[in-house]
Amino acid sequence: MGFIDEIKARAKADKKTIVLPETEDARTYKAAEAVLKEGTADLILVGSKEEIEKNGAGYDISGATVVDPATSDKTDAYIAKLVELRQKKGMTEEQAREILLTNYLYYGVMMVKMGDADGMVSGACHSTADTLRPCLQILKTKPGTKLVSAFFVMVVPDCDMGADGTFIFGDSGLEQNPDPEKLANIAVSSAESFRTLTGKEPIVAMLSHSTKGSAKHADVDKVVEATQIAKELAPELKLDGELQLDAAIVPSVGESKAPGSPVAGHANVLIFPDLDAGNIGYKLVQRLAKAEAYGPLTQGIAAPVNDLSRGCSAEDIEGVVAITAVQAQAQ
Repeated sequence: MGFIDEIKARAKADKKTIVLPETEDARTYKAAEAVLKEGTADLILVGSKEEIEKNGAGYDISGATVVDPATSDKTDAYIAKLVELRQKKGMTEEQAREILLTNYLYYGVMMVKMGDADGMVSGACHSTADTLRPCLQILKTKPGTKLVSAFFVMVVPDCDMGADGTFIFGDSGLEQNPDPEKLANIAVSSAESFRTLTGKEPIVAMLSHSTKGSAKHADVDKVVEATQIAKELAPELKLDGELQLDAAIVPSVGESKAPGSPVAGHANVLIFPDLDAGNIGYKLVQRLAKAEAYGPLTQGIAAPVNDLSRGCSAEDIEGVVAITAVQAQAQ
């Protein structure tokens, strides 16, 4: 089985409840129909019965639960909880009611917060900032995690590198220019995400334009320092740097450029020094190698909420729902 087929099989084995709040978009309904047919998750669609019937016309979503914030008997509890969480920021009951009745992303996150759902998938119609804002305000970061970051699962066809062609690229979607401490935390979180989603041992390369001192520059120094911090944070991890990309994933090059490294030539988790490199890198692999790219997926939030690209397909949403369900299993 390929990566996403394995993820779907795992999702079916311990079914979780995922919220889809973007009920204004036809892609949501097409994905929901497929998810319900395959049985990878139980779904909640947020919105009025009338708007969901109108927007979802032609799709079989009869297996989904429809929750209308205006009529749900849980809305008042959500309002009270949102006021409690945000009162230091001046949140009033009237403001909380207005937010939850008009912004379905906030309502979906409150469902996760209150234990009425296990995770949420959004972003087809909203920016990353709009998707993550309620998560950071309501769910906060996972205990022991210092920041929220993003990664892509890249599945490269006919590839014997990485984990049979499967890699995690981090951070390729959120952190613009992480300092050494942030970069180290991204590495540790990405390793955990790799283990959760593949069940295999993460082998983490801290990427640079230099391998083991081959170049001198402040950008290289940042990666060297991040590598040291990451090793202190997670000494059990197979993690090394700084490594050029070829030294990280090609065995012969790794052996030549970084002899004795436990990572060189075998990495399956690639940590990019900044968002420019990570974003360019994943798009190159996606377009030139015709890789499947799942993400940007988030890590470090206290419960699984995943962002979608606004250019995503219904199939992308379907895949990310299954990934979110597997992340929820690991909570």
